[in-house]
Amino acid sequence: MQSSILKIESLRKIFGGVVAVDNLSLSFNKSEVTSLIGPNGAGKTTVFNLITGFLKPTSGKINFNGTELNHKKPHVIAAMGIGRTFQNVQVFSNMTVLENVMVGRHLRSRSGMFFSSILPPMLRREENQIRNSAKERLALLGLDQYADLPAGSLPLGNQRMLEIARALALEPALLFLDEPASGLNARETMVMGELIRKIKSMNITVVLVEHDMELVMDISDKVAVINFGKLIAEGTPKEIQLNPDVINAYLGT
Repeated sequence: MQSSILKIESLRKIFGGVVAVDNLSLSFNKSEVTSLIGPNGAGKTTVFNLITGFLKPTSGKINFNGTELNHKKPHVIAAMGIGRTFQNVQVFSNMTVLENVMVGRHLRSRSGMFFSSILPPMLRREENQIRNSAKERLALLGLDQYADLPAGSLPLGNQRMLEIARALALEPALLFLDEPASGLNARETMVMGELIRKIKSMNITVVLVEHDMELVMDISDKVAVINFGKLIAEGTPKEIQLNPDVINAYLGT
């Protein structure tokens, strides 16, 4: 029996009079790929933002490895081992590709301002370790040849890969990918699927929001479907493909 790494219970988020997430309960198993799908406006990205601390829930609980996340800030949640990418690519355009990944690694560093002022040799050693670790992540994603280029100069597909490399620099136990195949062509989407499988093989739990159903059905262990903020179905890709409620949500009755 698989053990869960994250549980959300009766999660609700209300914006004014709009219920974006409505009494949602889900669990995510360790070292699995779970896809969260649904029509546009279903509340998928809102769920990501609630779990990663960018929004606070109106009610309900979010539990990660036995620790409640409800009132924790994003950087604290990240340091606990939860990484993420964003629906709209967010890289530091004027920094190099390598520096972007090093930013993600700094949450794992020990040298703060105090050490910087009194122990520069220790700081330099740790900075070298961060740089080397960042280079390893770039090599893993096939971006090492772009290490010294400005991140903003990369095409969209490589920028999406860079976001994932930066998230992996955190050494997460759980990784959220928000529409990783958005804007990618067929070849790039295939490469993205292979990368997600590789990440899973590293014993990292992956949760993704994605509209490319071919990718979702190909790589997912479990698929959860939400509509108007409510869970309407969850199961294996095959079960979801045959579920009449899912068909109605996407295509209408």
